Amino acid sequence: MSGLPASAKLLGFVTLLVLMWTPITPLASDKSTNATDTDARVERIINGLLPAASVKGQPVPRMTLGERMKYYNIPEVSIAFFRDGRVDWARGYGLADKTINKPVTPDTLFQAASISKSATAFAALRLVQQGKLSLDEDVNLKLVSWKVPDNEFTETERVTLRRLLSHTAGMTVPSVGGYQAGEYMPTTVQVLNGEKTSNEPVRVDRVPGKEFRYSGGGYVVVQQLMADVTGKSFPALMHDLVFEPLGMTHSTFEAPLPKSLWPKAAQPYDEPHNGWYFYSAMAPAGLWTTPSDLCLFAIGVEKAYEGQSTFLSQSLAREMLTYQSDEIYGLGFALGQRGHALRFWHSGKNGGYQSLFEAYPAVGEGSAVMTDGGGGLGLILEIQRAIAEEYGWPDGRMETHTLAKVDPITLRMYTGVYLFSGLFKMVVTLDNGQLYLQYGPFGDKPQKLLPESETRFFMTSAPFVIEFQREADGSVKKAKGRNGPEELDGEKIGDANP
Repeated sequence: MSGLPASAKLLGFVTLLVLMWTPITPLASDKSTNATDTDARVERIINGLLPAASVKGQPVPRMTLGERMKYYNIPEVSIAFFRDGRVDWARGYGLADKTINKPVTPDTLFQAASISKSATAFAALRLVQQGKLSLDEDVNLKLVSWKVPDNEFTETERVTLRRLLSHTAGMTVPSVGGYQAGEYMPTTVQVLNGEKTSNEPVRVDRVPGKEFRYSGGGYVVVQQLMADVTGKSFPALMHDLVFEPLGMTHSTFEAPLPKSLWPKAAQPYDEPHNGWYFYSAMAPAGLWTTPSDLCLFAIGVEKAYEGQSTFLSQSLAREMLTYQSDEIYGLGFALGQRGHALRFWHSGKNGGYQSLFEAYPAVGEGSAVMTDGGGGLGLILEIQRAIAEEYGWPDGRMETHTLAKVDPITLRMYTGVYLFSGLFKMVVTLDNGQLYLQYGPFGDKPQKLLPESETRFFMTSAPFVIEFQREADGSVKKAKGRNGPEELDGEKIGDANP
C-alpha cells in the first residue's frame, strides 16, 4: 500500500505526521558555516538524537544514530540539510544493498511515497500559471480520457483542482497499492475505474468543498487531468515542470523504475520478498528521489514563496502554502501549526520506505530524511528533532514537561477505549500504577503516559498529549488529544481489556 494510512483526517496520515512541538531554548551552538563546523554539526546531530519530550529536572536522553537504527531495525538512512538556497550537507548511513555490502550514499534513490503529492501540486500550479488549468473550475471541463462520474454529491458543488490538491473534493480511495516487478500495471484510467487493480473505483461520496478527507485517488484524477491537457506522459511532465527547472537530477516518476537505475536504488528490506513496488498511481505515490533533491525542491518552493522564482509566481506559491480547510493542509503540502512560523512539509510511506521533508521559509532552512524499514518514522522524527535543536528552528524541537504525582485510584478512572475524531481508536490501560496508551502508529508496544497534572498526560516517545475530562461525579467520558499540531476530540466508547 502506498502513501498515508487510509484515514479520513490528517492525523491518520501523519501519525507521523507530526513534527510541530512546543519551542524551547535551543542548545548553544556556533553558527560558523565552514567545512569543519559543518562536520561538527553533523556529528552533534547523529550523536544527539532526541525523544519527543523530556521531564524537567531530569537528564535529556541523547541517542546515537547507530543505536537508534538498530532499535528501529532500519538498515539504511539518508539525510540532507539546506540553508541559504543550497544543500549544505548530505550523508548516507547503512547499506543500500546488503547482499553486496553496497553503502548508502547521498545519491542513493529512495521511494518518496506521498511526498509525490507535493511535487505533483507544484507541477499542476505551473500548468495553472501557463493557462492550461484553473484552480476553481470543474475538472470535467478539461478531462478527456476519463470523467468524474456525476452523482447526488456533485449536483451543487463540483470537483475542482483546488479541492483535489487540498483533499477537500470528497473523493474516495485514501491510498493506492503498488505492483512488483513483472506484474501487470494498470493504466491511469483503469486505476480510476478500479479495474485490474486492488483499489475500489475513485468516486465522489461526499459534497465537494465541505470537509478534508485524505484521498490518493483524488491525486490520480490530477495525474489524468495533467496528461489530458498537455498530451504528455506524467513522468515527462514532472521532468519538464519540476525536476529540470529545479536541478533535481536524481529524481524520476517512471514506473516501473528503469533497470538502469536499479543499482542506484535502496533495497526495501522491510518487505517479505525484498523487492520494490511500482505505482501506476504516480502522482500520489510514485516519486523516486534523494534527500538532496527534496531539499532542492523545497528551495524552489521557498524562492517562489518569496517572489524570487521564474518558474512559479509568488501569488500561486502563497496560495499553495495557505490552509485550505480546517486541517493543516494547503495545496499538496502539509503546513505547520496555525499562529506559528510558516513551515511546509510532507511525509510518505510506501512498501518498505518512510520519508519526510520540511522547510522554514523565514529562516531559509530545511531538511529531508529517507529510510527503509517499518520503524522509519520514529527514527526520522528523532533525527529531525536533533536537526531542529542544532539549528535553533522555531518549531520541531523536543518538548519539556513537569512530572506530577497522581493517585492510583484516579489513574484507574482514565482506563478505557477512546475514539478520537470518530476515527482513531486508542486504548488506555493501567499496569502496576503506570498508565499506558496503545495506538498502532505509535508502535507495537503500549507507550507510557506520564502525568503533567491530575488530568493531563504526555508521552516521551511521540509528541502526543491527552487531557482527560472528568464529569461532576468524577467519571471520565471524554478526552482531548494533541498529536503535534493536530487537535483531537475524543470520547470513551468502552472499557479496556484487563
